[in-house]
Amino acid sequence: MEQPMPVTIEHYRDLGEFDYGACDQVSPMIRRVICKNPTPFTYRGTGTYIVGRGEVAVIDAGPPLASHLDDVLAALEPGETVGAALVTHTHSDHSPLTGDLVAATGALSYGYGPHASVWKLDPDDRVDFSGYISAEEQEKYQAEFDELPEELKREGADTEFVPDVALVDGDIVAGDGWTLRAVHTPGHCSNHLCYELLEENSLFSGDHVMGWATSVVGPPDGSMQDYLDSLAKLLEFDHERYWPTHGPPIPEPTAYVRSFIAHRSDREQQIIEHLRPGPCRIADFVPKMYEAYDKRLWYPAASSVYAHMLHLVESGRARVLDADGPDGGEPKLTSVYELTAAA
Repeated sequence: MEQPMPVTIEHYRDLGEFDYGACDQVSPMIRRVICKNPTPFTYRGTGTYIVGRGEVAVIDAGPPLASHLDDVLAALEPGETVGAALVTHTHSDHSPLTGDLVAATGALSYGYGPHASVWKLDPDDRVDFSGYISAEEQEKYQAEFDELPEELKREGADTEFVPDVALVDGDIVAGDGWTLRAVHTPGHCSNHLCYELLEENSLFSGDHVMGWATSVVGPPDGSMQDYLDSLAKLLEFDHERYWPTHGPPIPEPTAYVRSFIAHRSDREQQIIEHLRPGPCRIADFVPKMYEAYDKRLWYPAASSVYAHMLHLVESGRARVLDADGPDGGEPKLTSVYELTAAA
């Protein structure tokens, strides 16, 4: 099958030289401490940001590693205090350490709210890539997982975090010479917030817009339509720079966001083209669509493809099949899909 040429995204992946746990001044008002939790899903690790001087804000404290808490506290200058601990969203590499940071500093925690829908494990609804991933590769991946600290093996939703102060779109958190404004950007997950640093006309973009890769949109809490709407929302601003939680800053964010929107449109069209010859499952074409990627990323990629499929079903361009024909019930990861005339 002849596929259209994919949209090319010029990613920003060069973090330069850095030391885990060290504090780097990355802008006049921003310091960053990178947690030693690199994985195929977190890139070089979680970047925890310290904003301002005196009474500071901390954004995305990170995973529950005591060593990272020590590093963040060590990054504070003598006499500095933490007034606000802000969370972009409740995933295990972003929010779990916030409670320990609050306990250690007396800060208030801020976020949109607790995690919403959590995936209900269905052993019969799992993508199977065993035909594409060899036993040797599986053994290698398992060995790498076994070497991780126990605190980093629990990936996914952080269902324990509840902010002291719940924020909505447009809310302001201000401190000693700094002003952060919340921008609600659901999609990656429903409680995702970005934060504008008004004094530098920049945006802490969390996982909504990252420089090293596109975001995973994983139902049920993630929504492709919400994600696309949230990308479009950022085009209403004119920020000079984005500071993602993973990877380097993004210096030309408006053009970059436009490339993300085009990329998602391209991915949707690729899915449609894979469905044109006839009904198939997500597991049939993810290895083809993501052939150039680390195979460990196929599983989260399947979640994003599933989010696209839900979008196609909701818009009437695809439908679920069962053994007896169309109207095969609730769309699942393992469902068989076909295009409708509307596609």
